[in-house]
Amino acid sequence: MEKPKFKTVQEVIASGEGLPERYLHTPTTESQPLDAPVPEMDIPAIDLILLLSPSEYGRQELSKLHSALSTWGVVQVMNHGMTEAFLENIYELTKQFFALPTEEKQKYAREIGSIQGYGNDMILSDDQVLDWIDRLYLTTYPEDQRKLHFWSEIPAGFRETLHEYTMKQQVVIEQFFKGMARSLELDENCFLDMYGENAMMDTRFNLYPPCPRPDKVIGVKPHADGSAFTLLLPDKDVEGLQFLKDGKWYKAPIVPDTILINVGDQIEIMSNGIYKSPVHRVVTNREKERISVATFCVPGADQEIQPVDALVTETRPRLYKTVKKYVEFYFEYYQQGRRPIEAALI
Repeated sequence: MEKPKFKTVQEVIASGEGLPERYLHTPTTESQPLDAPVPEMDIPAIDLILLLSPSEYGRQELSKLHSALSTWGVVQVMNHGMTEAFLENIYELTKQFFALPTEEKQKYAREIGSIQGYGNDMILSDDQVLDWIDRLYLTTYPEDQRKLHFWSEIPAGFRETLHEYTMKQQVVIEQFFKGMARSLELDENCFLDMYGENAMMDTRFNLYPPCPRPDKVIGVKPHADGSAFTLLLPDKDVEGLQFLKDGKWYKAPIVPDTILINVGDQIEIMSNGIYKSPVHRVVTNREKERISVATFCVPGADQEIQPVDALVTETRPRLYKTVKKYVEFYFEYYQQGRRPIEAALI
């Protein structure tokens, strides 16, 4: 159960009380400072339109997708049907929301024990080190699951733009599921069918304010996503997102007009471990705030998620149990620094 609220990071900064102990990570002997320089990951930008094309170019694009998702679990997607101006508008509206006076934002405050609404890192244990993040978390799909009292009415256009973004993302999600299936030489609807018609989308608007100790304070602690996959609009000017591969951290490149998509645990299960759900984190920045918008695509709670039959063979036996309601035990594991997918391993 979530503990009582702490101040948001913006309130901590405004109070001028200095950096609370709750945010400081005690380094382990071998660990580098959190803000140590890291190399850039080498991931392709995939053309979403080409993924579904029967041409030679389409086959090349599927091969690129397969390689990226089996190696990194992450790709960038272009030709996703959204203009640069539209994506820029989402970014600006997010910035304007977080710039509102505290009392205005508090109208949308998350209730204890609920994930939706405005607030800081969810606090689930007394000894938890807090992430340097404020966020607005909203269920955006299906429409009848929306809690509109958390949908800010200012800045003007926020609600309408979020609705439009959700509908445009629906198209991307369907195309991406089909592309993933085709890249594994499966029936193109096999992942979509398992994902189910009662799937949910949750969109999280993230603010990482400038941080006085980027060497000891983290924006988001290392984790893998509990979604099927996650669509991210990263900050186009400020780095911070990093992925773990073979025990080393790499920073995500910033490529304008692309959406970054990373595999979540539930696709790792569906693909019988071929496509990896990568561990990632967000580091903080001393000078600049960073903004991002993440949409988590989550199968309906009653959907049975399991490895697709065609991907279980004598040479590649089944690696995962059948799971339902995966996200329910996800948070508990997450705050303990454990990977929930361990519970799904056979």
